[in-house]
Amino acid sequence: MRKLNRRFALVAAMSAGLCYASPVRGVQTDVLTSSDPPTDSVSLQEIVVTGTRNAVDVRHLPMTVTVIDHSALAEQHQSNILPTVMQQVPGLMLTSRSMMGYGVSTGAAGGINLRGISGGAGQLLVLIDGHPQYQGIYGHPISDSYQTLMADRVEVLRGPASVLYGSNAMGGVLNIVTRSMHENGVKTDIDLGAGSYGTVQAEATNRVRSGKFNSTVSVQYNRTDNHRPRMGFEQYGGYMKLGYDFSSHWNAYVDANITHFNSSYPGAVSSPIYGADQWITRGVVSAALENHFNRTSGALSVYSNFGRHKIDDGSADPSAPTQRFFRSKDALTGVSWYQSAQLFEGNRVTVGLDYQHIYGHAYYTSKSTGEVLDTPNKQSGRSYRNEVAGYVDFRQDILSRLTVDAGVRVDHHSITGTEWVPQAGVVVRLMPTGELKAMASKGFRNPTMREMYLYPPSNEELEPERIWNYELSWRQRMGAFSYGINLFYLKGDNMIQTVERKNVNTGEIENYGVELEAGWRFSPHLSITTNHSFLHMENKVVAAPEYKGFLGANYQWKRWNAVTGLQYISNLYTAVGQNEQTENFCLLNASVSYALGNNLSLWVRGENLLAQEYEINLGYPMPRATFMGGVNIRF
Repeated sequence: MRKLNRRFALVAAMSAGLCYASPVRGVQTDVLTSSDPPTDSVSLQEIVVTGTRNAVDVRHLPMTVTVIDHSALAEQHQSNILPTVMQQVPGLMLTSRSMMGYGVSTGAAGGINLRGISGGAGQLLVLIDGHPQYQGIYGHPISDSYQTLMADRVEVLRGPASVLYGSNAMGGVLNIVTRSMHENGVKTDIDLGAGSYGTVQAEATNRVRSGKFNSTVSVQYNRTDNHRPRMGFEQYGGYMKLGYDFSSHWNAYVDANITHFNSSYPGAVSSPIYGADQWITRGVVSAALENHFNRTSGALSVYSNFGRHKIDDGSADPSAPTQRFFRSKDALTGVSWYQSAQLFEGNRVTVGLDYQHIYGHAYYTSKSTGEVLDTPNKQSGRSYRNEVAGYVDFRQDILSRLTVDAGVRVDHHSITGTEWVPQAGVVVRLMPTGELKAMASKGFRNPTMREMYLYPPSNEELEPERIWNYELSWRQRMGAFSYGINLFYLKGDNMIQTVERKNVNTGEIENYGVELEAGWRFSPHLSITTNHSFLHMENKVVAAPEYKGFLGANYQWKRWNAVTGLQYISNLYTAVGQNEQTENFCLLNASVSYALGNNLSLWVRGENLLAQEYEINLGYPMPRATFMGGVNIRF
């Protein structure tokens, strides 16, 4: 474990002097997206959407949620949303192995860990506009597909959200809300950049609204050589959304998002791999019909996720390349409906139905002939599952000081059977500017096809993983300063582990910790945010740090805008068990832009400016200081 310089530790300790987060410049706490516009004088940062999906004052919610809007995502000029999300959300850790590109398969990064619950196998659910990015074979999202160009904001719900989102929302939810145009006109944004290790990033977004019609079209291209041999990465893709407002009460949209990347995998430093290449295509198409009335709102949507994966696992001997490709075709088709209604004063009831058809096909092909080879799968590598669920959520305000919330979901899986999922919470508004919240919720995750059918460890008798989470939080706003604290305890069983070359429901998890956030706007020019998380794990988990802290500042003056952030990670587990290993490191990042005019600005970004030597994935040293520079054009 590498030692930090004392002065870096001192800076991190100073940042820990601030507590809980505020909605300061682009970062909001306890906020989810709303399909209903605010109808009162409460500021936008106070209007949220609960598990009942309707617009509501944040002071009436028992959940713990953070929202990062497009301005906070765009001002760091990152092509992917996840590095910014990791900075802004306490308790969330993202694995990484290079300057750009997370990849898939052995040695891949991009795993999202929240409160010690990993998202690698679907334990943390990623959504786009509320539609799950779950896939048929492996069940996990691909982090390289979550581009900044498509995001109006990102919402992270910490803790189980299975009542609303079902399986895979066991540890939490990361929801990407896509961009759209709200006023008549045409807007185009182009962002171009280049920097260290031959890295290039380019993206363009065009948004149009003309009366009842609106559209968003985005394209992007990224490539890099990265800092190690045989670690090249190239990506291109696009996003399109078309919407139409039939009236003030009804609207509809269709959208499509697709990304393709080519990536190379060099192996760990101690055991290099040659010829390990990946060709991955992922996409989603969806359509939705929404309604918005004074006392009720809802939506009916259909969506289809698809993936095509071609992987060469490579070999340790460059003179003896592999003779086959691994291939898979994954898909998920779903239908979702919900309707939320106010039955009487202070009440809100939401009911919903979800259906998913999950399927896929995994196989090998010969490099020389292209013929399909034998695959160590049960059911000849082909399988499908159906999942149907219904849920209801009830929220009631009692006088002006108390809100109670309760919900339940019944979820039936065609293989693992029926699961009941309850949750309950209460909010006590002790003063106009502060509230005490308590929440208890259950989460679960159905096993993936890979765990049940693919490769020798597979086991058709696997049952769902289950977890209970308990939270207690306090939040207060005092003018330009906001603070708060969140305590949590979670306990799970039936966790899937591989024991003696077989997947079994034998694992347990017991974590508890505290999350602190704060924000202070000193002046119209300067604001500061900070967040900290402390995690105790009875059973250690890879990529889960015991402490994670962030201190960020934003300064605006005339044509200048500067964003800087200091992140300190302590006791990050890169290996557990008999050969347990941990990492400590401190990262300083900064981004500065200068507006040459109303339509043109220049920017420069530096990462790991302290040139720290560290690893997040074991055997994959991260690059030292890197730099990017570019131009942003708006018209």
